[in-house]
Parts: sequence; C-alpha cells; structure tokens
Amino acid sequence: MSGREGFQPPQDGAIPNPLHVRGGAHQTGVMNYLCAECGVKVTLVKGEQIRCKECGHRVLYKQRTKRMVQFDAR
Repeated sequence: MSGREGFQPPQDGAIPNPLHVRGGAHQTGVMNYLCAECGVKVTLVKGEQIRCKECGHRVLYKQRTKRMVQFDAR
C-alpha cells in the first residue's frame, strides 16, 4: 500500500446498517406497497424480489404520498 490504510472491519462484532439514516425515521431504499390480490401492506428493500410475502402475488401497487401534490394547469 502507498501509505494509506486499508479497510478494517469493526472489531466489536456489530454490523452497521447501511439503510440507517441519522436524524430521521425514513430509510433509504425502503418502499411500501399494497398487494393487488390480498391487500396486505408489503415493505420491500431495494433489489428485493417483487412478490407479496403473504400470498406470493406479483402485482403490487405503490402507496400514495401523504404530502400535498399540486400541478399547474395552463
């Protein structure tokens, strides 16, 4: 190496959570969906297989945002 230290894993055995965001409850890469077949709320992480965990159905609807959305029509 050229004077730089290489990566060293934590020694205390704790594995850091890459999805943890400081100061907020929102996690990056985590989305909530509704199953089209059974209607259960499904939480998926980015890269996870798109499938209901209850019934196995593969059609999921993205939940609407709670924020106000306004469009300017001309």
